[in-house]
Amino acid sequence: MKTNQAHPLPPMESLAHYRELPADEMKARALAHYEQQKRRRTVRDFDSRPVPREVIEHCLLAAGTAPSGANQQPWHFAVIEDPALKRQIREAAEEEEHAFYNGRAPEEWLRALAPLGTDPNKPFLEEAPLLIAIFAQKYGVDAQGERFSHYYVPESVGIATGFLISALHDAGLATLTHTPSPMGFLNGLCRRPDSEKPVILLVVGYPKPGCQVPVHGGLKKPLAQISTWL
Repeated sequence: MKTNQAHPLPPMESLAHYRELPADEMKARALAHYEQQKRRRTVRDFDSRPVPREVIEHCLLAAGTAPSGANQQPWHFAVIEDPALKRQIREAAEEEEHAFYNGRAPEEWLRALAPLGTDPNKPFLEEAPLLIAIFAQKYGVDAQGERFSHYYVPESVGIATGFLISALHDAGLATLTHTPSPMGFLNGLCRRPDSEKPVILLVVGYPKPGCQVPVHGGLKKPLAQISTWL
């Protein structure tokens, strides 16, 4: 049995890569980043063209730079390209979606979804060139096989997912955050342990030519509604 011992302080290093910018450049960069992110839209119609693996790898590395509780990085990204596996995932997801749309979902939720025109059919799970199943690691296991706690897991994985979506958008790709519920079927299909909980199935690729997105989806809340200065 392990004894409770104080954790040694981690080695520290200087903040070598930080550089302060002039105020005008800060403003320009902030505005440019906003304008770039403003172009991001959730897409449900994907072209089947393959995406260069190196692009995805660099986006995953960017996601891995996200802050996390005690720097334990409690996430795993399973990248799915195999057509047969994508079909299995679609079949399992649609089974849950049919249950959702035909009784499991409250009427209020269905009314909120109605303007999007969604239904239980999810062809994008096969059409898109790849899916990224995002797993939250409920706990860690050390080299001796002993469990240790992870902290702020939902918050950490949520931040990393945001980093990933932003990186993919910056690289010129479209995404869809798909969340069939429950999605425990992903553990078996992606060969992930029970210690990991699937939280998002991220659909990634190029928009299909002529792709349509809901007009109302572009109406984001103004600054005064999403922020308060105290």
